Amino acid sequence: MTEILLIRHAPTNWNMEKRLQGLSDIPLSNHSMEWLKTWQIPKYFKDFIWYSSPLIRAKTTAILIAGDNKIFICDSLIEMSFGDWEGQKITDLRQKLGQKMQKNEDRGLDFTPPNGESPRMVQKRLLPLLKKILKNQQNSILVSHHGVMRAIMALAYDWDMLGKPPFKFKQGHGYSFKLSCDKNNIKLSPNKIHIPLTNVNLTNDKLIK
Repeated sequence: MTEILLIRHAPTNWNMEKRLQGLSDIPLSNHSMEWLKTWQIPKYFKDFIWYSSPLIRAKTTAILIAGDNKIFICDSLIEMSFGDWEGQKITDLRQKLGQKMQKNEDRGLDFTPPNGESPRMVQKRLLPLLKKILKNQQNSILVSHHGVMRAIMALAYDWDMLGKPPFKFKQGHGYSFKLSCDKNNIKLSPNKIHIPLTNVNLTNDKLIK
């Protein structure tokens, strides 16, 4: 069995403001830098290979929690592009665009912001990395983004991204999936679903235990 552990980057100020970040290279907030000091990777994962998105919020997260492990920067782990919507809030877009926005969201995996990517496009660019990990039997930790993790979840659960997701990803947690091959196709399945990396939660702009 080949295993991947998905870790979402720690929060940025845009996360707190509920803004779409996409490819915008927003750094971690000062509070997140403090919060990351409490994150610990369970010993079970100590020999895993580390991969990170090139965006600074993911790369900084990886550097601060990987210890002495080498981190491979991988462009395919970059966040889903929200194109013209980056920096905006989804609630504002729904109010502004109304039915047009609803029709786009109703496309599920093919939901596509103007000049951006769809989740299906994200899945397509992730496949070469997943195939490489499986071929080399490299248990791996992937430090990435919410959109990327949801695209992987959709593959694992055969979820069309309509209706409620199987579960919600939380920052400060890891999510484990198994990789296998079925008739030359990559197959993802849930493993250890929820692995806390810290006993400290970040709420709004405060660190609380």
